[in-house]
Parts: sequence; structure tokens; C-alpha cells
Amino acid sequence: MRTSLLLIAALVAAPASAQIFPFLSKYPSGQQPAQSVPPVPNPIEVLRADFSAQSGGTMVYFAAGSAELSPQARTVLAGQAAWLRQHPEVPVRIEGHGDPTDTRDHALALGAERAEEARDYLILLAIPAAQVTTMTWGKERPGPPAAVTTLVQ
Repeated sequence: MRTSLLLIAALVAAPASAQIFPFLSKYPSGQQPAQSVPPVPNPIEVLRADFSAQSGGTMVYFAAGSAELSPQARTVLAGQAAWLRQHPEVPVRIEGHGDPTDTRDHALALGAERAEEARDYLILLAIPAAQVTTMTWGKERPGPPAAVTTLVQ
């Protein structure tokens, strides 16, 4: 009788996750449910969102067939330069796109020209040349026509 009382007392005092009777638990092998942990934001995505919000956007548009910066493009690039001066450790890549009606070679050349024009303007606004790289997509990767995109890397 005494042993039965001790066994019953031990069962009552045991936590629900104890493996005394694992078949009674709704979690196999006494495992507890996984805690829902909020996703940790990717630091690059946080920087990109801040860059876009603080600088006035990531796109600069050109007239068709042109690589000349418009006053609106200069305003956006000035906002980007202000953000980049506050974050000198963040490298950026300027991606140039050609016009959709251009030939493949002309679109590549025009995209490169546009990207270099935007890069040169950022350097003129006191951004270190080593912080800014350029590339052109031409027609290889469709993007907005007559545009340059600045991406935080």
C-alpha cells in the first residue's frame, strides 16, 4: 500500500513533459512545441529600405536615347549622396539599363553610359569612388526603360 501511494505521489508531482508515460503526451518523445521566433530582418534589406526611404528613391530616369542627367535625376542623386556620406562603409552598385527599342549592343553601351554618368555625379558630390561600382544590363536583364538603379550591396 505504501509503495502504491509513493508511485501515485510521484506521478502526480511529475511534470506533463516527463517521459514516464510518453504515450499520454500530445508531443512525441516529450518534445515541447517550437517557440515561434519572429524572423530576424536581413541587415542588407534594412539598409536598402533605409537608403530608399531617406534618399528619395533608388531609380534615376533618363530621356530616351540619352545619358544626360535631368534636374530630377540630379535631385535624387543628391539625396542618395547625402545618405552615402552618412554611411561610408556601405558599398553601392549602379546598374544601367538601355532603352527597350535598342539593339543589344546599343542597349549595353547606353546602360553603361548612364551608370557612369550617375557614378560621376555621385563622386562630384563627395562620395568616394571606391564606394560606388557600375554595371550595365542592356537587354540581358529587363529593367525600367531609360533608368539607372542604385543598389546597396
